[in-house]
Amino acid sequence: MTTAREIMTADPHTLREDQTLVEAARLMRDQGIGAVPVVAADGSLVGIVTDRDIAIRGVADGGDLTSMSIGGLAQGIVSTVGPEEDINRIVDTMGGQQVKRLPVMEGGNLVGIISEADLARHVADDHVVHFVQMVYGRG
Repeated sequence: MTTAREIMTADPHTLREDQTLVEAARLMRDQGIGAVPVVAADGSLVGIVTDRDIAIRGVADGGDLTSMSIGGLAQGIVSTVGPEEDINRIVDTMGGQQVKRLPVMEGGNLVGIISEADLARHVADDHVVHFVQMVYGRG
């Protein structure tokens, strides 16, 4: 059975919750990613900030992107999985919670992240179809 460790992006880029939206946007641009896990000063996972968060809750709301911290925008973590979690549970978790990214935690540390792109690249078509139906098929 395929596990989280086999499909995750290991050691994802992170940002501290006190960093600005501009810093987050630059990291996303430079790394070609659409979301970044946000960590507290002690390294604990606070949430995830997406490019959409920056556009909608930062730019469109008229925020000062050079001083607004990402900690205020970071979406709280609904769920995480361990690196040995099987693909069925991963798809059910992501689909059931309608999330496109799922942090992988081991011993309280962020060790990876699974995105919908990781699912598309590494899992059987029926799992991807199930995920898409759960996330995008709801009205």
